[in-house]
Amino acid sequence: MSTFPVELTGTWDIDPVHSTVGFAAKHAMVATTRGHFTAFTGGASIDAQDPESSDLWIEIDADSVTTGNDQRDNHLRSTDFFKVQDHPKIAFKSTHVKIDGDEVITAGDLTVAGVTHPVEVVWEFNGLSQDPYGNVRSGWEGNATLNRKDWGLVWNAALETGGFLVSDKIKLVLEIAAVKRAAA
Repeated sequence: MSTFPVELTGTWDIDPVHSTVGFAAKHAMVATTRGHFTAFTGGASIDAQDPESSDLWIEIDADSVTTGNDQRDNHLRSTDFFKVQDHPKIAFKSTHVKIDGDEVITAGDLTVAGVTHPVEVVWEFNGLSQDPYGNVRSGWEGNATLNRKDWGLVWNAALETGGFLVSDKIKLVLEIAAVKRAAA
């Protein structure tokens, strides 16, 4: 995709019912543990003629983290990780958008547990459709890899066999369905 389809021009809201904001980390150095957030809002303002002036944002309720294990989820909410009591939101706000072949690369500021660092998210555009209710929808898949220690998420436990319980490398996995706002 060297240019955005003209139909993308406008403001889009994430459809949280049909989207996933997730992550994956290695556990005990051999298994991948996945999690996601169940409460988030966000969107994008897209200019198909000038994609680099487009921007996107997301705000996540950090307390909504789920990995399928209550003990682990509560640990992630604690001061060892997300510090939810003091920092209830995780946020991303783009600072730059560029198109590189078939990929859309969004640079922006990611704030986790009160710490902000730049991140690049690489997106694949999955297309446009109109749902049975007349809404225009777009689909996106985004990925980024980051080091959790950059955000002060440093808790870990050494393993007797060497290595650590939780990997420093975290993969962000974003599967986004967005609904175009009706023109005002």
